[in-house]
Amino acid sequence: MNKKNPFSDLTGKSTEELAQMEVDLAAKRFTLRFQNALGQVENTAEIRKTRRELARVKTALKIKLSQ
Repeated sequence: MNKKNPFSDLTGKSTEELAQMEVDLAAKRFTLRFQNALGQVENTAEIRKTRRELARVKTALKIKLSQ
């Protein structure tokens, strides 16, 4: 993902791929949240990265479905 256009790698994906990515990222976010609560997360920045990537995927999916 480049900094100028964070959607550059998401625009070429199909809606099925985006939906699967959304499910995977939501599950990853869920596990990271629980691990953080238990103090087991090594890299807390990973939580933020996952949350933002999930938002990008949801936005790209919404744009694809509205077209």
